[in-house]
Amino acid sequence: MQEDMKGLYAAVILSVVIIVGSNWLFPQTQPVVEQPAETAAELPQDSLQLKPADEAETVLSTSEAVKADQRITFANEAVTGSIRVKGARFDELYLNKYKQTLEENSPQVELLAPAQTQTPYYAEFGWLSNDASVRLPGENTLWKAKNSRLSPETPVVLEWDNGQGLKFVRKISLDNNYMFTVEQIVENNSGKNITLYPYGLINRKHQKTETASGVVHEGLIGVMDSTLKEVKYSALEDGEKEEFASDGGWAGFSDRYWFSAFILDNNQESKVKFSRTGKELYQADFVGQPVLVAANTVGTSTTRFFAGAKEIKLLDRYTKNLNIDKFDLAVDFGWYYFLTKPFFYILDFLYRFIGNMGWAILLFAALLRAVMFPIANKSYESMSKMKKVQPKILDLQEKYKDDKMKLQQEMMTLYRKEKINPASGCLPLLIQIPIFFSLYKVLNISIEIRHAPFIGWIKDLSAPDPLTLSVMTHLPIPGFLDIGVWPIAMGLTMYIQQKLNPKPANKDQARMFALMPLIFMFMLGHFASGLVIYWTLSNILSIIQQKIIMKKVGVD
Repeated sequence: MQEDMKGLYAAVILSVVIIVGSNWLFPQTQPVVEQPAETAAELPQDSLQLKPADEAETVLSTSEAVKADQRITFANEAVTGSIRVKGARFDELYLNKYKQTLEENSPQVELLAPAQTQTPYYAEFGWLSNDASVRLPGENTLWKAKNSRLSPETPVVLEWDNGQGLKFVRKISLDNNYMFTVEQIVENNSGKNITLYPYGLINRKHQKTETASGVVHEGLIGVMDSTLKEVKYSALEDGEKEEFASDGGWAGFSDRYWFSAFILDNNQESKVKFSRTGKELYQADFVGQPVLVAANTVGTSTTRFFAGAKEIKLLDRYTKNLNIDKFDLAVDFGWYYFLTKPFFYILDFLYRFIGNMGWAILLFAALLRAVMFPIANKSYESMSKMKKVQPKILDLQEKYKDDKMKLQQEMMTLYRKEKINPASGCLPLLIQIPIFFSLYKVLNISIEIRHAPFIGWIKDLSAPDPLTLSVMTHLPIPGFLDIGVWPIAMGLTMYIQQKLNPKPANKDQARMFALMPLIFMFMLGHFASGLVIYWTLSNILSIIQQKIIMKKVGVD
């Protein structure tokens, strides 16, 4: 049983190491930069860089910045905000269904913000040209709006004449969720052919925060040629960039629960660039294939723009209905995608059936134990037999303490006689590693679990237990030791479970293993409370199952 105990803690330790240290042990591999092929005309991509003028000297609040410009407002059930008429810039967007904190009067989550604010975050779309004499609409262009309110039922049409025979029309639509459609039209009455390149960009300021999650990718993200590309902010220094060429896909910025992205054309190659454009300023942009607009004809280009929450089921619908390649990968499912995503759907189903995510997690733990019941049964039966013959093992260890080879031979003979497989306890423990890590990912990435309450004091299952020792005792307890009631309950169940197992023969190992429940209680004490609740119930079910088998085998 000594080997089984090593396997137990090795499995749990490995789970925690994977979770806590994955980013450090396995640093993000930077994507291979695809060099774009040379074209007959050099694309003017430098014009996409953020201009220094956008770094406002005076920082305004969002409301002040919005009031300073003419606006087109938009609203549906999911979002509220506005588009700046000058430059047709998407720079104000609030998420109606999500609040910043648990407070009743908490403001809604603000995703997009004007350039003059503390944390600018906005998107623009337009045209580029190799002919510098062609006047094109830009960030300071004052468009003429046909109407001032955008809704799912009413698109908005913008117009601008460049005075050179080119009329630019932009039609903006919004669905019932987070997807905008930007259709760009050019009417060429100049008397000569012109070639234009459609582009789009998303620009934001990102400041490092202590609350950033280490297990969820936050930075630039996209799917290019069916391959997920993730670039951390720290990987881009001033002036550095990552470039890709892709037929279809999407690219933008990813936060823990929200993201923005432009959707690339599936039928032609686009050139995508991730770059750092200034102090804490980052940009994702693309340039599409050239559009030849002959004299007295019309040229068009259409781009979709997503800005909203990472609602997994909605992203799956967009993937299918709009034919967006792997749009669901905006959610960081991690290494165990094949488990993480099904786990989410099971939890979501149980939640909709029960009505409370905490109870859904507990039921999920019970279902997992039921699935693993046959394997766990064999494991616990072997462990119980090991405990039953432990006195004989101790006698052998004492008898052959100076002859390790003979000791191993005699122990194997004893195992065969008692029909014990000492390795049988490892399989369910190994199975628990991906299950533990996958559930941890689900609880960290799923917006459906954000701010989801349980019973009592648990108001957010994605956050640590708030009823900590310092709260209960009003003592100044150091942060690492300041854990909640549920972690303590988890540690207690680990202690009880350990007592059901045979003690290691080695006294030093026995003392070390005795401390393990206490160590893991504090290690996991600052994890999502939903995970700790799951682990506690799983331990309780294991204890019940093991006690029944021990009674069956005849072990006290």
